Amino acid sequence: MEALTEPVSFEDEALILVDSHDHPIGSASKLDAHQGRGTLHRAFSIFLFDGLDRVLLQQRSDEKALWPGFWSNSCCSHPRLGEDYRHATRRRLFEELGVKTPLFRLYQFEYHAQFNERGAEHELCTVFVGNVPTDQVIKTHPAEIADARWIDPEALDSELANNPNDFTPWLKLEWQTMRSQYWSAIDYLVNQ
Repeated sequence: MEALTEPVSFEDEALILVDSHDHPIGSASKLDAHQGRGTLHRAFSIFLFDGLDRVLLQQRSDEKALWPGFWSNSCCSHPRLGEDYRHATRRRLFEELGVKTPLFRLYQFEYHAQFNERGAEHELCTVFVGNVPTDQVIKTHPAEIADARWIDPEALDSELANNPNDFTPWLKLEWQTMRSQYWSAIDYLVNQ
């Protein structure tokens, strides 16, 4: 896997604050939105599959303020002020992984996760899936990603059961929901 180097994440980037129904109610810097117990804002998570044989995981860079070094889904971030989900997900997927592929929206959920005194995630998160051909070159961004690996779904199930503290809280929530409620839809979407 190759690496990208241009900075792609900034503490002062404006995130979209929302209510629980995804109605915009203002904006805040990325830093401010994650302070204390966090302020509810738009976010997204992307899971990239190689058919349904494997899913791409990333290990968050040690430079990340929240959950550094934890394993997470393929890509996750926030739409910036003025961005829709379509533009934001494509931008971030290319920035973090050097990948361009169609993405499909699965569902949206709200969660709160506290990372000791450093801050919190309080997000209205939309989950997307996509398929990456086996010959696609993945180019990880070192400021965002320490490592990346493909894993089959059953092995991820086992790792989550045996070592849950190695994974981000949103990955654990999303994977459980995907496996229990959306697996046939994912199969259809990533294999069409």
